[in-house]
Amino acid sequence: MRVKRGFAGRRRHKRRLKLAEGFRGRRNGCFKLAKRAVEKALQFSYRDRRAKKRDFRGLWIVRINAAARLNGISYSKLVLGLSKANISLDRKVLAEIAFTDPASFAVVAEKAKAALN
Repeated sequence: MRVKRGFAGRRRHKRRLKLAEGFRGRRNGCFKLAKRAVEKALQFSYRDRRAKKRDFRGLWIVRINAAARLNGISYSKLVLGLSKANISLDRKVLAEIAFTDPASFAVVAEKAKAALN
C-alpha cells in the first residue's frame, strides 16, 4: 500500500527549502536541487569556521611583524622578548595595538628588545 507522507514530508521539504533561501536559480525552489545545495553549503560553513581561525592568526602575525620591523625588531625576536619579559599579550591583542596605537606598540617592542639583552 502506498504511503503519502503528508505533513511530515511537507515539513521536511519546507525546512530544507527555508535553508536554501537566497540561493540562485532552481537551487532555492526545487527540493531536489535545494537538498544538494544546502548539504554542500553546510559542509563549506563547517570547514570555513575552522579555516577562519587560521586565517585570522595569519593576519595578526603579518600585522605584528610589519609593526615590529618598523620598530627595528623581527616578529620572532619580538615574541621571544615578550616571553622573557613576562608580558603575556596574545597575537590578537598585539595586532590590535599595532594597528590602532603604534606608539603603545613601540613601547611594547622596546620592552621586548630590552628583555633580549
